[in-house]
Amino acid sequence: MDPNWDDLRVFLALARGGTLTKAAKVLDVSHPTVARRVHALEKQIGARLFDRLPDRFVPTSVGEELLADTEAMEKAAHSIHRRSAGLSDTVSGTVRLSAEEATAALIARFSAGLRSKLPQIEFEVATSHTPANLSKREADLLIREQVPELGGIVARKLGRAAYAIYAACDFQVRRATPAALAALPWVGFDDDHLRMPGQRWMQDYRGGRRPEIRGNNWLVLHEATRSGGGLAVLPCHLGDPDTALKRVGGVIPEVFADQWLLVHRDLRALPRVRAVMDAVVELFQRERALLEGRIVRT
Repeated sequence: MDPNWDDLRVFLALARGGTLTKAAKVLDVSHPTVARRVHALEKQIGARLFDRLPDRFVPTSVGEELLADTEAMEKAAHSIHRRSAGLSDTVSGTVRLSAEEATAALIARFSAGLRSKLPQIEFEVATSHTPANLSKREADLLIREQVPELGGIVARKLGRAAYAIYAACDFQVRRATPAALAALPWVGFDDDHLRMPGQRWMQDYRGGRRPEIRGNNWLVLHEATRSGGGLAVLPCHLGDPDTALKRVGGVIPEVFADQWLLVHRDLRALPRVRAVMDAVVELFQRERALLEGRIVRT
């Protein structure tokens, strides 16, 4: 009898995770279930698939060969799943869109308009700094600041986000010289997120000093700034519409983030995905002045 896909998925999870605990967590099953299924698979194949070391499971030479074949099967299964989704010809269903939190908030701000244009589509907006796996359908669409070097990904540029310095309206800024601003308290990302736009610029601006209030999320920084915690570099589309904030100076020329809409090539022709793509592109074109920091309250 040939091994079934469920048993091979257990084998794959253990080969990747190395421990029963990690494999069980990925599969949402118990440790004994993982051990039992792997043992049954080894008995069925007639060969030992893992060396049981004190701290982990390591594939044997037979296991390595099976791993390569199983990964190819997994890739084919994901492809079938994506392509089967494209067989529908109706503009309805759920579309899952992933973006970092500031851009996700922008999408949410205009979500009523998106729904009015596409009333048969349900939107799921997820926030993440890391790339969702389009091949595994973790998201249908991504908005990211960079295009990953991955096969099968189709990218379309949405626009460029500008950044500026913001403070709460009642935050005292007596002088706007660089030295005076640098001496004030600041809000920014923690050390693990210095890659975020404007964070290196801010540290250089302050002579290497870290922000006094740190977080790992644009919306956390936004709230800390609104409360008077200090100055912050924020996306203009997040800071300018907020009447509780004031902009300190103009757009920072050196700080910007290109926005890219990413989709797997197997999904781009799916009617509901195509419809949401077109609506998102239209939204970013319509709100280009906001994105680029050209709408300032007087």
